Amino acid sequence: MSTTTLNSQSCQTLDDWLCYIEQSHPIDKIDLGLARVEAVAAKGQLQDLPGKKVLIAGTNGKGTTACCIEQLLLAQGATVGVYSSPHLLRFNERLRINGQDVADDDWLAAFAFVEQLRGDVGLTYFEFTTLVSFYLLRQAKLDYCLIEVGLGGRLDATNIIQPDVSVITTIDLDHQDWLGNDRNVIGREKAGIFRSDSVAVIGELAIPDSVLAYADELKCTTCVLNTDYRYSVTDNGWHWRSADTSYNELALTAIPVQNVACSLAVLQQLQRLPNIELLNAELKKLSLVGRMQWLQHQPDIILDVAHNPQSAQYLAQQLTLLKPKYTRIITLVGMLKDKDIKQTLLPLLPIIDHWHLATLNGVRGATSEQLTQALKSLSSTAAEVTLHSDVVCAFQQLKFQLQPDDLLVVFGSFVTVSAVLSEFKESL
Repeated sequence: MSTTTLNSQSCQTLDDWLCYIEQSHPIDKIDLGLARVEAVAAKGQLQDLPGKKVLIAGTNGKGTTACCIEQLLLAQGATVGVYSSPHLLRFNERLRINGQDVADDDWLAAFAFVEQLRGDVGLTYFEFTTLVSFYLLRQAKLDYCLIEVGLGGRLDATNIIQPDVSVITTIDLDHQDWLGNDRNVIGREKAGIFRSDSVAVIGELAIPDSVLAYADELKCTTCVLNTDYRYSVTDNGWHWRSADTSYNELALTAIPVQNVACSLAVLQQLQRLPNIELLNAELKKLSLVGRMQWLQHQPDIILDVAHNPQSAQYLAQQLTLLKPKYTRIITLVGMLKDKDIKQTLLPLLPIIDHWHLATLNGVRGATSEQLTQALKSLSSTAAEVTLHSDVVCAFQQLKFQLQPDDLLVVFGSFVTVSAVLSEFKESL
């Protein structure tokens, strides 16, 4: 962040605006609640997004679910906007309109509008950028708006809209400082995006009682995995079915099948399920940056933003399938200290041959020593361990040490994956 103190009149670039709002309220300071954002949104009717609205919450899988729905709607000729966070390389990634990141000039006009609109109401970084994105979505007059919840659901700034479909992808322990320490409490927070007059699609395999209880209290229509829709994976692909629709031998994708299955349930509620030919063609192309992303081959490098126990378990399952192909699986890990480090590393213990643990800079970053302590507490016979002062230096060294039959896996945080992705692109 710039050390120069900015005001709204001095903001000439997108970076200026981002520095200005971060100086006003640091990005890592979370202040949940709807009063501020609702007050400002009401002045410009920013909560009234165009077209059909889908609000997506979940511990993991929000980004992949939104991406899948987006791609299948675009393939059918619909106009679509997607708001998501965090970004990996550029802030512009947080808003896609018809598959394209919004350009800087459009962001500048939107920031200026919201700055004038808010008056003396203080907004957090996320509230400000959410309202700016809603302004841009309103201007675009789209058929569909897909909105990812930032944190939790009930008190998240995105929850000021009235969704046609509310989605919970998965529920697990994460962000306990704000959401609670058990799945029932966290589930209830996420269920706060449900509405009595809309549909709630639930993609979690083990649904906490609190989620279904709140849906019943609201008397909203639900569409629940393994009740209203199902999927199964076979050697030839996978199958999806609901009460009146069935797809067989679907193409496997680079993202979890569970999230694709949830996406199809959402599309059915929107009455936009594609035909089998179009669906399979799009599934074969479906991928998302930073999610089981193959960065290069020979030697092979995979990036994955897994940063909590549930996402680490999925990563471990995928690496177990890949392990027979490699002499060694090496990992580069950087994490935030407010995550459940031990339980995130635990699923990878049987798979990793050499751990490279890197310090993440910033107030929330865990040190390599903290990661080492967590790893040693899990196993006294852990694989080789090397400590690094930062992620970029570690990656630069590892690139030249890898053998052709090695697999390097970079995971632990969006921050970690972003740093490696930036360094890789700059070195090309």
